[in-house]
Amino acid sequence: MASIVQRGRVIQDPNFIRTLFNDTRLAWLWLIVRVWLGLQWLNSGLGKVENPAWVQTGEALRGFWTNAVAIPESGRPPITFDWYRSFLQFMLDSEAYSWFGAFVAYGETLVGIGLILGAFTGIAAFFGGLMNWNFMMAGTASSNPLLFVAALGIVMAWKIAGYIGLDYFLLPAVGTPWGWVSERKPAKART
Repeated sequence: MASIVQRGRVIQDPNFIRTLFNDTRLAWLWLIVRVWLGLQWLNSGLGKVENPAWVQTGEALRGFWTNAVAIPESGRPPITFDWYRSFLQFMLDSEAYSWFGAFVAYGETLVGIGLILGAFTGIAAFFGGLMNWNFMMAGTASSNPLLFVAALGIVMAWKIAGYIGLDYFLLPAVGTPWGWVSERKPAKART
């Protein structure tokens, strides 16, 4: 989020954006958003993990996909884009729900745990947002738009979203230290 180099010019982010997504003084704000979002995912995931129709047979996911691909005689179908309906129909025809149900259940749970603990926060938020996007593409609005926007904010603030959390230790250990890096000016061309 620092700056964009375009044809030799450096375009700076507005101060508000730099502060919101890079200033560790706002880590408490992202802590609140992160833990709230993590609790949403953890509650949803644990409900599915405890349900054999999700983790053993996948019948719950099969029912969801079947309803999503159905085209009603009158009214509007849940899925707007035919390519996504075809994708879900392919998943149904190949009986992918038998293993994908458990994948969704455990994935939601892991995203929730990652967000609550602040462990690889940007990655956890990305996969949470990806699941929200898929639910919305399948025609389920519910709380998914709000959760998607929260996940998008956390992804954009990945450097500080987990600062009050395990990322404080994890990111420097994997080679992403916190700290201000001076911006390099483009080298001048020799004549």
